[in-house]
Amino acid sequence: MNERTCIVTRRAGEPDGLLRFVVAPDMSVVPDLKRQLPGRGCWVSAERIHVEEAARKNLFSRAFKAKVTPPDDLGGMVDMLMARAALGSLGLARKAGQLVMGAAKVDSAIRSGKAALVLHALEASPDGVRKLDQARRAVVWQEGPSIPAYKLFSEAELGLALGVQM
Repeated sequence: MNERTCIVTRRAGEPDGLLRFVVAPDMSVVPDLKRQLPGRGCWVSAERIHVEEAARKNLFSRAFKAKVTPPDDLGGMVDMLMARAALGSLGLARKAGQLVMGAAKVDSAIRSGKAALVLHALEASPDGVRKLDQARRAVVWQEGPSIPAYKLFSEAELGLALGVQM
């Protein structure tokens, strides 16, 4: 019932897997990550390559049935907005007590099955990453959940978002 169609791939999907774009008063294309901006929207698969293809092939003008101009670096703008939103969510999770920091506490959360994911800083030491990967593999070996691990943000970005010095 809530399926939307990507203007690039023409595949229907749930709104959670797509990005919404709207037209600003100056006829520029604006990403609407929270899906709250007024006006008619169009949807693009949540991958940078599809956002850039929509801008390059002028698919936004066709979708909005008007001459609109996407920003030169629309893909980069969307990446920055999504990173900012993710970091903000991490800060809220920390304040709510849903985020664990520190090697020993993270290891314990992984082995108890309470961890949903592991987020390493880009500068994380290979030894620390290896130890937490070992804990993740041990959980899977014991037929527990597979816990994904990511390296998305720098220590400075994480420290700023979490309100700690790293």
